Amino acid sequence: MYKLMSPAEAAELIQTGDVICVNSFVGIENPIELHEAIYRRFHETGRPHDLTIVSSAGFGAWDEHRNAEDYIREGAVSRIICGHFGAMPSTKRLVLEDRFEAYNLPLGCISHAIHAQAGGLPGALSKVGLDIFCDPRREGPGINRISHDETLVTLVEVGGEEFLYYRLPKLNVALIKGTAADRFGNISFDDMYMSGDALSICQAVKANGGKVIVQVDRLVTTPSRPRNTIIPGCLVDVIVQTEPEPRPVAFKALTGSFEIPYEEWRGWQEMIDELSSARVRSNPAYNTIGRRAARELRPDDIVNIGIGIPETVAKYARKNGMLDRITLTVESGGIGGFPASGTVFGAMIGAASVYDMANQFDLYDNGSLDICFMGAFEVDRHGNVNAHRSPDAYPGIGGFANITGKTPTVVFCLTFNTKGLVMERRKDEVTIIENGTVPKFVEEVRSISFSGQRALKNGQRVLYVTERCVFELTDRGLKLTEVYPGVDPERDILSLLPFDVIRG
Repeated sequence: MYKLMSPAEAAELIQTGDVICVNSFVGIENPIELHEAIYRRFHETGRPHDLTIVSSAGFGAWDEHRNAEDYIREGAVSRIICGHFGAMPSTKRLVLEDRFEAYNLPLGCISHAIHAQAGGLPGALSKVGLDIFCDPRREGPGINRISHDETLVTLVEVGGEEFLYYRLPKLNVALIKGTAADRFGNISFDDMYMSGDALSICQAVKANGGKVIVQVDRLVTTPSRPRNTIIPGCLVDVIVQTEPEPRPVAFKALTGSFEIPYEEWRGWQEMIDELSSARVRSNPAYNTIGRRAARELRPDDIVNIGIGIPETVAKYARKNGMLDRITLTVESGGIGGFPASGTVFGAMIGAASVYDMANQFDLYDNGSLDICFMGAFEVDRHGNVNAHRSPDAYPGIGGFANITGKTPTVVFCLTFNTKGLVMERRKDEVTIIENGTVPKFVEEVRSISFSGQRALKNGQRVLYVTERCVFELTDRGLKLTEVYPGVDPERDILSLLPFDVIRG
């Protein structure tokens, strides 16, 4: 039977050396009060320490003094295994300072490994990750100089085929955020943006003899409908009821609490963008890329659109009448709505369905997407892409590797160069006024997030759409297939590349 506790009482249950699994998605649905109670206890007593934190999609509040950031920074954590570090500003920096062990695995592979552990299996097989940075034949998943755990990802052969085997340490504490708990301890997620890995995390922790701690907004006497109960009370050890943070009506729209017809998506998106500090500003280069990339959409496509420049694809899909003829998806489990961005990335406007994250990555890993649009830091002569490691930061791979691993058409959306790029577009003509000082097309990428060689083996069609031209991946390297009107091929493209390309 579960116990009702305060955040401070729940924090007392966490012991030195525990392996905590957090159910969250980048910056949303974090059990913030639980994290901050752990910090207060550690700050006052020095316990617990030597913690391991596992999170498939990352955990953070876009604020280095909220959520888990303080106790990570003060030394309570010795190891983090995470898909994405983007919403954790101080943790992201400390990773590169070797302050603790840090490992980056593809988001979907962590999700599937959690699900496997819930079923009593030690790990999960996947082809995702082969030939990219986390492949042990390349860099492996360790981010910094002190991260050398070789058990997390191993190369295996099954039936004559190569796979990567993803194995996590045994999870023994679950930190979950839910909406409500009824008198039996059943947890519903009615007002949540997503449920993520919640059920699998609880099952895995209970199988390992651990503790499931759930923070909820309210206690209710009337049970939720059985289908709306994500975590049954028999899996819950502790419930912590806290006052919910107030949400503006624009964010409430993302919970699915009321229907949002297609014709209202744009208005809700604009309201959410106004509240988000991480929105993509209007930019002629980004708009040029989005307009061209959106031409690749076909009716009935199942689609994933990445954050950053790719978000402009949705804008032009609306303008050309394709947005209501395709099905958009987001990694957290949403299908059939319009993905939100910025601080609420992972939520959807008008979703038709939101299910468990592991199921979403089944869809991605089995190749059921028709097309995806993704960003990139760098592209090299082999068509390899680095999208997870910049010179001074490590946001992480997130769901990128799963999304691009088997999707038939992969469209990378990036500027030709950056840091000072100035261009203008009048009607259909593009003029490059000044090139940026940092090239995006390089001889060799710093780290591989996407393998051009494996994409060719898979028979995938791969495009690289920029503000001045389009390249396509071939077995002889990149092919320049399209130069926009007003662009001089020699001056604006070829003379700036560090390698030769095939002329279309």
